[in-house]
Amino acid sequence: MRLMLKFTIPVEKGNQVEKDGTLGKAIANLVQEVKAEASYFALEDGKRMGIVIFEESDQARMPVINEPLFAALDAAIEIQPVLTAEDLQRAL
Repeated sequence: MRLMLKFTIPVEKGNQVEKDGTLGKAIANLVQEVKAEASYFALEDGKRMGIVIFEESDQARMPVINEPLFAALDAAIEIQPVLTAEDLQRAL
């Protein structure tokens, strides 16, 4: 199943992990762990935000994916299934 993981990082924690080098490593580890199909980074409500699109069939891997973001970045995380335009056309 194709999933979209969206994370936001509190400003103070984001500043701290950017300075100590943890931010880039945590994001690179996430992208590598999920074999991301796409990843985007922006600001949302003044906070660092990322969206990572990936395929995952094993729900038991969610802690492996989520916990490093919680631990390293104090991230708020949302995960939801998403469709490509082709997936949507097949469903309709």
